[in-house]
Amino acid sequence: MRSNNPGQIDEGLWLLGTKESCVYLLEGSQSSALISAGMSHILPDLLRQINDFGISAGKIEHIIILHSHFDHVGIVPFLKRKWPNVKIYASARAWQVLSNPKAISIIHDYTLKVCRRVRGNTDDLSLLDWQWRYDVQGDGLGEGSRIDLGNRHIEIYETPGHSSCSISAYIPQLKALFPSDAAAIPYCDEYVIAAGSSFLQYQQSLDKLSGLNIEILCADHYGYVRGDEANHYIARSREATQKMIDRLRLALRQEGSAEKASWQLVKHHFEQRPDYFVDPDILLVTYTRMLKQFIDTGAHSS
Repeated sequence: MRSNNPGQIDEGLWLLGTKESCVYLLEGSQSSALISAGMSHILPDLLRQINDFGISAGKIEHIIILHSHFDHVGIVPFLKRKWPNVKIYASARAWQVLSNPKAISIIHDYTLKVCRRVRGNTDDLSLLDWQWRYDVQGDGLGEGSRIDLGNRHIEIYETPGHSSCSISAYIPQLKALFPSDAAAIPYCDEYVIAAGSSFLQYQQSLDKLSGLNIEILCADHYGYVRGDEANHYIARSREATQKMIDRLRLALRQEGSAEKASWQLVKHHFEQRPDYFVDPDILLVTYTRMLKQFIDTGAHSS
Protein backbone atom coordinates (compact mmCIF):
# COMPACT_ATOMS: atom_id res chain seq x y z
CA MET A 1 0.00 0.00 0.00
CA ARG A 2 1.26 3.46 -0.92
CA SER A 3 0.21 6.76 0.64
CA ASN A 4 1.41 10.34 0.40
CA ASN A 5 -1.12 11.95 2.74
CA PRO A 6 0.53 13.93 5.58
CA GLY A 7 -0.35 12.59 9.01
CA GLN A 8 0.39 9.76 11.39
CA ILE A 9 1.85 6.61 9.84
CA ASP A 10 2.36 4.62 13.02
CA GLU A 11 2.73 5.33 16.70
CA GLY A 12 5.23 8.18 16.96
CA LEU A 13 5.90 8.28 13.20
CA TRP A 14 4.54 11.09 11.03
CA LEU A 15 4.69 12.12 7.40
CA LEU A 16 5.07 15.89 7.01
CA GLY A 17 5.55 18.18 4.03
CA THR A 18 4.00 17.51 0.61
CA LYS A 19 3.72 14.52 -1.69
CA GLU A 20 6.69 15.62 -3.79
CA SER A 21 8.83 16.51 -0.76
CA CYS A 22 8.46 14.30 2.30
CA VAL A 23 9.90 14.82 5.76
CA TYR A 24 9.34 12.29 8.54
CA LEU A 25 9.05 12.95 12.26
CA LEU A 26 10.08 10.11 14.58
CA GLU A 27 9.17 10.55 18.24
CA GLY A 28 11.03 8.84 21.06
CA SER A 29 10.52 8.90 24.80
CA GLN A 30 13.31 11.45 25.30
CA SER A 31 13.54 13.35 22.01
CA SER A 32 12.32 13.48 18.42
CA ALA A 33 14.04 13.59 15.04
CA LEU A 34 13.18 14.91 11.60
CA ILE A 35 14.43 12.39 9.05
CA SER A 36 15.23 13.91 5.66
CA ALA A 37 15.10 17.65 5.09
CA GLY A 38 12.99 18.16 1.99
CA MET A 39 12.67 21.29 -0.12
CA SER A 40 12.63 24.82 1.25
CA HIS A 41 9.17 25.72 -0.04
CA ILE A 42 7.47 23.10 2.16
CA LEU A 43 8.37 25.00 5.34
CA PRO A 44 4.96 26.73 5.70
CA ASP A 45 3.25 23.33 5.28
CA LEU A 46 5.59 21.64 7.73
CA LEU A 47 5.22 24.29 10.44
CA ARG A 48 1.43 24.27 10.05
CA GLN A 49 1.34 20.46 10.26
CA ILE A 50 3.45 20.41 13.42
CA ASN A 51 0.89 22.74 15.00
CA ASP A 52 -2.22 21.03 13.59
CA PHE A 53 -1.06 17.52 14.53
CA GLY A 54 -0.21 18.58 18.09
CA ILE A 55 3.46 17.68 17.69
CA SER A 56 5.84 19.02 20.34
CA ALA A 57 8.31 21.18 18.42
CA GLY A 58 10.38 21.62 21.57
CA LYS A 59 11.11 17.90 21.62
CA ILE A 60 12.69 17.94 18.14
CA GLU A 61 16.42 17.75 18.86
CA HIS A 62 17.73 16.14 15.66
CA ILE A 63 17.49 16.73 11.89
CA ILE A 64 19.06 14.09 9.65
CA ILE A 65 20.12 14.94 6.09
CA LEU A 66 20.17 11.72 4.06
CA HIS A 67 22.06 13.29 1.14
CA SER A 68 23.09 16.75 0.05
CA HIS A 69 20.97 17.38 -3.05
CA PHE A 70 18.86 20.56 -3.02
CA ASP A 71 15.57 18.69 -2.58
CA HIS A 72 16.78 16.93 0.57
CA VAL A 73 18.37 19.76 2.58
CA GLY A 74 15.90 22.61 2.16
CA ILE A 75 14.36 23.00 5.62
CA VAL A 76 17.68 22.94 7.49
CA PRO A 77 18.87 26.59 7.35
CA PHE A 78 15.54 28.06 8.45
CA LEU A 79 14.96 25.53 11.24
CA LYS A 80 18.54 25.76 12.52
CA ARG A 81 18.08 29.53 12.88
CA LYS A 82 14.62 29.07 14.41
CA TRP A 83 15.77 26.28 16.75
CA PRO A 84 19.47 27.04 17.45
CA ASN A 85 19.94 24.02 19.71
CA VAL A 86 18.77 21.44 17.16
CA LYS A 87 21.52 19.07 16.00
CA ILE A 88 22.05 18.61 12.26
CA TYR A 89 23.52 15.37 10.92
CA ALA A 90 24.81 14.26 7.51
CA SER A 91 27.53 12.06 6.09
CA ALA A 92 31.09 13.38 6.04
CA ARG A 93 30.90 13.62 2.26
CA ALA A 94 27.63 15.58 2.46
CA TRP A 95 29.26 18.14 4.76
CA GLN A 96 32.06 18.53 2.23
CA VAL A 97 29.48 19.28 -0.45
CA LEU A 98 27.56 21.68 1.78
CA SER A 99 30.72 23.67 2.50
CA ASN A 100 31.38 24.19 -1.23
CA PRO A 101 30.20 27.62 -2.49
CA LYS A 102 29.53 26.25 -5.98
CA ALA A 103 27.32 23.48 -4.58
CA ILE A 104 25.42 25.99 -2.44
CA SER A 105 24.84 28.18 -5.51
CA ILE A 106 23.38 25.17 -7.35
CA ILE A 107 21.16 24.35 -4.36
CA HIS A 108 19.77 27.88 -4.38
CA ASP A 109 19.24 27.90 -8.16
CA TYR A 110 17.54 24.49 -8.26
CA THR A 111 15.36 25.36 -5.26
CA LEU A 112 13.94 28.39 -7.06
CA LYS A 113 13.37 26.44 -10.28
CA VAL A 114 11.42 23.66 -8.58
CA CYS A 115 9.46 26.08 -6.41
CA ARG A 116 8.30 27.87 -9.58
CA ARG A 117 7.39 24.53 -11.19
CA VAL A 118 5.47 23.16 -8.19
CA ARG A 119 3.99 26.36 -6.71
CA GLY A 120 3.90 28.59 -9.80
CA ASN A 121 5.89 31.30 -8.00
CA THR A 122 8.46 31.78 -5.23
CA ASP A 123 6.20 33.67 -2.80
CA ASP A 124 6.58 30.98 -0.11
CA LEU A 125 10.33 31.42 -0.18
CA SER A 126 10.39 35.21 -0.24
CA LEU A 127 9.10 35.37 3.34
CA LEU A 128 11.63 32.87 4.74
CA ASP A 129 15.32 32.92 5.63
CA TRP A 130 15.87 29.67 3.73
CA GLN A 131 19.27 30.00 2.09
CA TRP A 132 22.41 28.09 3.10
CA ARG A 133 25.16 30.23 4.62
CA TYR A 134 28.25 29.79 6.79
CA ASP A 135 26.19 29.47 10.00
CA VAL A 136 24.78 25.98 9.27
CA GLN A 137 27.05 23.24 10.57
CA GLY A 138 26.56 19.82 12.10
CA ASP A 139 27.79 16.34 12.99
CA GLY A 140 28.92 13.50 10.74
CA LEU A 141 27.22 10.13 10.36
CA GLY A 142 28.59 6.95 8.81
CA GLU A 143 28.08 3.21 8.62
CA GLY A 144 26.98 1.98 12.05
CA SER A 145 26.19 5.38 13.52
CA ARG A 146 23.28 5.42 15.95
CA ILE A 147 21.05 8.17 17.32
CA ASP A 148 19.13 7.33 20.49
CA LEU A 149 15.73 8.93 21.08
CA GLY A 150 14.92 7.04 24.27
CA ASN A 151 12.80 3.98 23.61
CA ARG A 152 13.79 4.06 19.93
CA HIS A 153 17.00 4.50 18.02
CA ILE A 154 18.02 5.29 14.46
CA GLU A 155 20.61 3.12 12.69
CA ILE A 156 22.62 4.56 9.80
CA TYR A 157 23.81 2.75 6.66
CA GLU A 158 26.06 4.20 3.99
CA THR A 159 24.21 3.79 0.67
CA PRO A 160 26.00 5.66 -2.14
CA GLY A 161 25.01 5.41 -5.79
CA HIS A 162 22.27 7.98 -6.16
CA SER A 163 24.86 10.39 -4.82
CA SER A 164 28.31 9.88 -3.35
CA CYS A 165 27.08 11.18 0.02
CA SER A 166 23.91 9.12 0.49
CA ILE A 167 23.02 7.43 3.76
CA SER A 168 19.88 5.57 4.81
CA ALA A 169 18.18 5.39 8.21
CA TYR A 170 16.49 2.37 9.78
CA ILE A 171 14.29 2.14 12.87
CA PRO A 172 14.37 -1.49 14.08
CA GLN A 173 11.52 -0.97 16.56
CA LEU A 174 9.18 -0.06 13.68
CA LYS A 175 10.95 -2.03 10.93
CA ALA A 176 10.94 1.29 9.07
CA LEU A 177 13.49 2.18 6.39
CA PHE A 178 14.26 5.69 5.15
CA PRO A 179 16.42 5.10 2.03
CA SER A 180 16.07 8.59 0.56
CA ASP A 181 16.81 8.12 -3.17
CA ALA A 182 19.10 5.13 -2.59
CA ALA A 183 16.08 3.02 -3.57
CA ALA A 184 13.46 3.63 -6.24
CA ILE A 185 11.16 6.65 -6.03
CA PRO A 186 7.52 5.44 -5.63
CA TYR A 187 5.89 7.74 -8.18
CA CYS A 188 2.26 6.57 -8.72
CA ASP A 189 2.65 2.80 -9.21
CA GLU A 190 6.17 3.02 -10.62
CA TYR A 191 9.70 2.44 -9.34
CA VAL A 192 11.69 5.42 -10.67
CA ILE A 193 15.48 5.01 -10.60
CA ALA A 194 18.03 7.83 -10.31
CA ALA A 195 21.58 6.53 -9.95
CA GLY A 196 23.43 9.70 -10.89
CA SER A 197 26.66 8.87 -9.07
CA SER A 198 27.30 5.16 -9.68
CA PHE A 199 25.07 2.31 -10.80
CA LEU A 200 27.52 -0.19 -9.32
CA GLN A 201 27.36 1.46 -5.90
CA TYR A 202 23.59 1.90 -6.24
CA GLN A 203 23.16 -1.84 -6.76
CA GLN A 204 25.55 -2.63 -3.92
CA SER A 205 23.57 -0.34 -1.64
CA LEU A 206 20.34 -2.10 -2.57
CA ASP A 207 22.02 -5.42 -1.76
CA LYS A 208 22.96 -4.05 1.66
CA LEU A 209 19.41 -2.81 2.36
CA SER A 210 17.91 -6.11 1.20
CA GLY A 211 19.09 -7.69 4.45
CA LEU A 212 16.73 -5.53 6.54
CA ASN A 213 13.25 -6.51 7.68
CA ILE A 214 11.09 -3.75 6.21
CA GLU A 215 7.42 -3.21 7.02
CA ILE A 216 7.36 0.54 6.32
CA LEU A 217 9.42 2.20 3.59
CA CYS A 218 9.48 5.99 3.90
CA ALA A 219 10.58 7.63 0.64
CA ASP A 220 11.66 11.25 0.30
CA HIS A 221 9.40 11.76 -2.71
CA TYR A 222 5.78 10.65 -3.14
CA GLY A 223 5.20 9.16 0.28
CA TYR A 224 5.56 5.85 2.06
CA VAL A 225 4.88 2.18 1.35
CA ARG A 226 3.52 -0.38 3.80
CA GLY A 227 2.77 -4.07 3.97
CA ASP A 228 3.78 -6.67 1.40
CA GLU A 229 5.07 -4.10 -1.09
CA ALA A 230 7.35 -2.58 1.54
CA ASN A 231 8.76 -6.02 2.29
CA HIS A 232 9.60 -6.53 -1.41
CA TYR A 233 10.42 -2.92 -2.26
CA ILE A 234 14.20 -3.30 -2.37
CA ALA A 235 13.99 -6.35 -4.64
CA ARG A 236 11.66 -4.49 -6.99
CA SER A 237 14.01 -1.51 -6.93
CA ARG A 238 16.78 -3.89 -8.02
CA GLU A 239 14.64 -5.08 -10.94
CA ALA A 240 13.79 -1.51 -11.89
CA THR A 241 17.49 -0.63 -11.80
CA GLN A 242 18.32 -3.26 -14.40
CA LYS A 243 15.48 -2.02 -16.59
CA MET A 244 16.87 1.53 -16.33
CA ILE A 245 20.35 0.29 -17.30
CA ASP A 246 18.88 -1.47 -20.35
CA ARG A 247 16.95 1.69 -21.28
CA LEU A 248 20.04 3.87 -21.04
CA ARG A 249 22.14 1.50 -23.15
CA LEU A 250 19.43 1.36 -25.80
CA ALA A 251 19.13 5.16 -25.88
CA LEU A 252 22.89 5.49 -26.38
CA ARG A 253 22.85 3.00 -29.24
CA GLN A 254 19.92 4.71 -30.90
CA GLU A 255 20.99 8.35 -30.41
CA GLY A 256 24.75 7.98 -30.60
CA SER A 257 25.62 10.49 -27.87
CA ALA A 258 24.77 11.22 -24.25
CA GLU A 259 23.49 14.68 -25.16
CA LYS A 260 20.95 13.43 -27.70
CA ALA A 261 19.99 10.43 -25.56
CA SER A 262 19.42 12.64 -22.51
CA TRP A 263 17.01 14.90 -24.37
CA GLN A 264 15.01 11.93 -25.62
CA LEU A 265 14.88 10.30 -22.19
CA VAL A 266 13.75 13.53 -20.49
CA LYS A 267 11.08 14.04 -23.17
CA HIS A 268 9.82 10.50 -22.63
CA HIS A 269 9.95 10.94 -18.85
CA PHE A 270 7.55 13.90 -18.90
CA GLU A 271 5.29 12.32 -21.52
CA GLN A 272 4.74 9.54 -18.98
CA ARG A 273 4.84 11.75 -15.87
CA PRO A 274 3.71 15.29 -16.78
CA ASP A 275 3.34 16.38 -13.14
CA TYR A 276 6.72 15.07 -11.94
CA PHE A 277 8.20 17.64 -9.58
CA VAL A 278 11.73 18.02 -11.00
CA ASP A 279 12.41 20.84 -13.45
CA PRO A 280 13.30 19.37 -16.90
CA ASP A 281 16.69 21.14 -16.93
CA ILE A 282 17.58 19.45 -13.62
CA LEU A 283 16.41 16.04 -14.79
CA LEU A 284 18.51 16.48 -17.92
CA VAL A 285 21.60 16.70 -15.70
CA THR A 286 20.60 13.49 -13.90
CA TYR A 287 20.08 11.53 -17.12
CA THR A 288 23.34 12.83 -18.56
CA ARG A 289 25.24 11.67 -15.46
CA MET A 290 23.65 8.24 -15.67
CA LEU A 291 24.40 7.88 -19.39
CA LYS A 292 28.01 8.96 -19.03
CA GLN A 293 28.66 6.04 -16.71
CA PHE A 294 28.13 3.71 -19.69
CA ILE A 295 30.09 5.84 -22.11
CA ASP A 296 33.07 5.86 -19.77
CA THR A 297 33.07 2.06 -19.57
CA GLY A 298 32.02 1.40 -23.16
CA ALA A 299 29.12 -0.64 -21.75
CA HIS A 300 26.61 0.82 -24.22
CA SER A 301 28.22 -1.06 -27.10
CA SER A 302 27.70 -4.48 -25.57
